[in-house]
Amino acid sequence: MGTVPRGRRIHPAWLVAATALVALIGAAGFRAAPGVLMLPLEEEFGWSLTEMSVAVTLNLLLFGLTAPFAAALMERFGIRAVTSTALILIAAGAALTVFVTAPWMLLLTWGLLIGLGTGSMALVFAATVTDTWFAKRRGLVSGVLTAGSATGQLIFLPVIAVAAEDYGWRIASLVIASGALLVVPLVLALLRDRPSDLGVGRYGEPDAPPVERAAVPPVRAARGEGAAAMALRALRDASKVRAFWALVVGFAICGATTNGLVGTHFIPSAHDHGMPQTTAAGLLAVVGIFDIAGTVLSGWLTDRVNPRILLAVYYAGRGVSLLFLPSLLSSTVQPSIVVFIVVYGLDWVATVPPTIALCREIFGDRGPLVFGWVFAAHQVGAGIASVLAGIVRDQTGQYTVAWFAAAGLCVVAAVISGAIARRPRSRVLR
Repeated sequence: MGTVPRGRRIHPAWLVAATALVALIGAAGFRAAPGVLMLPLEEEFGWSLTEMSVAVTLNLLLFGLTAPFAAALMERFGIRAVTSTALILIAAGAALTVFVTAPWMLLLTWGLLIGLGTGSMALVFAATVTDTWFAKRRGLVSGVLTAGSATGQLIFLPVIAVAAEDYGWRIASLVIASGALLVVPLVLALLRDRPSDLGVGRYGEPDAPPVERAAVPPVRAARGEGAAAMALRALRDASKVRAFWALVVGFAICGATTNGLVGTHFIPSAHDHGMPQTTAAGLLAVVGIFDIAGTVLSGWLTDRVNPRILLAVYYAGRGVSLLFLPSLLSSTVQPSIVVFIVVYGLDWVATVPPTIALCREIFGDRGPLVFGWVFAAHQVGAGIASVLAGIVRDQTGQYTVAWFAAAGLCVVAAVISGAIARRPRSRVLR
């Protein structure tokens, strides 16, 4: 494994990964917020779910579209600088939310500021840390870091729900801001941009890899190239590969059926069936518990099983669970809805480690940048689903059509993912 100075028993890559995990947890507060805050905002201001869903959609779109550029910025300016800036943006957006008096103001706070901040702390951050610091155990590490968002949801969701109910939605917004801001000093103190900064190689590499290999990966081939140009060049080249579009479609459906639909609309949907908001929030937090286990397990499996098979199984299982959801919701917590929560939790972002692995397999050193664009598709799908589900609810009075449509899309994702070519024509991208 990489060279480690004498007296150091733990490779610094693990400390960096642990710091990245805490940062992801701190940035995850807002991921739990819309489903909890939409009902209090509706009661106070009379805004419709469709109006508020537009702000959530802008957030989800920026969350995704910022990711590939954030990956390029991390390559250019370092992981630590981009991460700390992103956390400050999230804190500012959440804190300024307490002053909103019209739906368009949510576009600036929930949408613009928090969207840019969370986008820079998106799953591409996990992919960048993993590829920069680890040559081995990549699947496991990416799984653990991906679970950081679920851990944040698990930590914040019940707190936000109780704060919103007992003290008001403004206090809940300040809780989110505090969670993001408190992580910044830790990031500045412990996060490092690359192994060469500490005089070591990546975890699992032979001793003393060349400095050029650790500090200047091939993705920076164009001297003086800006972050935006670097990200766009990766998109241009990746778009010539059929497997890229398969990953894009599959991950767009993944986003539509998680962040866009369940993450945003599960609580309002459960409330429609008479379930108290805090109870529904508790169920969604349980999704986070099992998501941690499912994502870590998925990372472990990704190191051992064909990721195409894993994706096909994950999407198929998700589709089946969504098909049954409308008949499971009621005013009380029944065993059947608990089964749904467990299954959906295990599957929630289990798709991420195999998707990152396929990006690495197909696009080599450009894997994190390409994954940024694949993740952008994830959030485009989430944004579209968020708005459409809100419209379905406002027009029909229930979410049933949205749940069934999502189940059908999961079948499409399973078929597409399982058919990704084993030897894509992408060597020119390496």
